Amino acid sequence: MQWNVAQLLQSNIGAVRTYSVDELEGRYKELDGKVIGTVRLMKTDRGILVRAPVTTRVWCSCSRCLISFSEPVSFEIDEVFYPVDGVFHEGKLAEPETDGEFTIDRHHILDLGEPVCQYALLSVPMKPLCTRECSGLCPTCGTNLNLETCRCPKGQVDPRWDVLRQMSAEVGIN
Repeated sequence: MQWNVAQLLQSNIGAVRTYSVDELEGRYKELDGKVIGTVRLMKTDRGILVRAPVTTRVWCSCSRCLISFSEPVSFEIDEVFYPVDGVFHEGKLAEPETDGEFTIDRHHILDLGEPVCQYALLSVPMKPLCTRECSGLCPTCGTNLNLETCRCPKGQVDPRWDVLRQMSAEVGIN
């Protein structure tokens, strides 16, 4: 997911290039599988605006059973990439507004790998589940209840609640 944008940097403001992406991104261990989408690059007065609806898969841990699984995610990248070399610009380059901005390297290569990884990780659900029916882990023995049934007694209450249970019995609350 790298493009040489030297010609686009020389173009007039508003010039557009469009590319299809359907490739395996192997540099990031968080991503699983292909990155698919359409990338639209537009020359601006300060750099290149990238707009790209993308789908891929991200490795997650289930929030109930802790098993690792691959979660499909979709997102849209909307970022400006700033050139670090002013060969095609007259005068001084405009500095990016913050340190976290994406840049085009000295060889005029725009690399979409890092933004795809960042956006993909931000698109993962807050509490990912391997399946909607995931039973999780037994709170007592830690057995994965999706794979086997634990032998812990049912209805066992945490002993830390004994004081509260005694107080409620004294007051007459069952």
